[in-house]
Amino acid sequence: MSASRWLLGALAGAQMVYGRRAPRAAGTTRAVVGLMLAASVVEAVEARGWRRGGGGVAAAGAVGFAAELVGVATGRPFGHYSYSGKLGPRVGGVPVLAAAAWAMMARPAWVVAGLASRRWRIPLAAGALAAWDVFLDPRMARESYWSWPGGGRYEGIPASNFLGWLVTGAGVFAVWRLIDGDDDPAVDGDGALALYAWTWVGETFANAVLWRRPVVAVAGAAAMGAFAIPALRARLR
Repeated sequence: MSASRWLLGALAGAQMVYGRRAPRAAGTTRAVVGLMLAASVVEAVEARGWRRGGGGVAAAGAVGFAAELVGVATGRPFGHYSYSGKLGPRVGGVPVLAAAAWAMMARPAWVVAGLASRRWRIPLAAGALAAWDVFLDPRMARESYWSWPGGGRYEGIPASNFLGWLVTGAGVFAVWRLIDGDDDPAVDGDGALALYAWTWVGETFANAVLWRRPVVAVAGAAAMGAFAIPALRARLR
């Protein structure tokens, strides 16, 4: 069994334990984020090599972190928000670990989009990445990792946040296409597809059953499912 599959299995086990713990310590959250990042990086390198796979993940983290720096300083493109110190060391008010959120789900979103459509891959990948934040942002804001002073209609999150994810994601994947635009996700994308599908199913279950957050469960399931289901169907074909 490959290292990425071992890491995905370890991640699934850790997340199941994590989901049942309340309250969840900040250190535990950081550890799970680190494990998810490791699983994604190793899968990318196994599938596409250090230059293409590793380079794409690194570029995603860099572009996302740059957007976060601008966002915290100016309120654009996400809206006005701020980070607490719970995610660890910060640069310009942004935790270094924030780059991981962009890096670790970038290749899964890229693979899912490539299975669905080669022609519209960049906007679809941006949408697949933003769909994950429908789960992520309400939980992390509720646990005080960051905050939205002006609130918003969706679990206290403004619509501008998701627009910001779409815009930033488009930038991430425009760069990704330059680095590794000739991949074939039907050949080497199974690990990344598994990570996206597991995140979709796991987050839906955790929000619906463990955390009793039905609005987030339904919204997140619909958002990620809009990309996961066509990708899984295409892969099965």
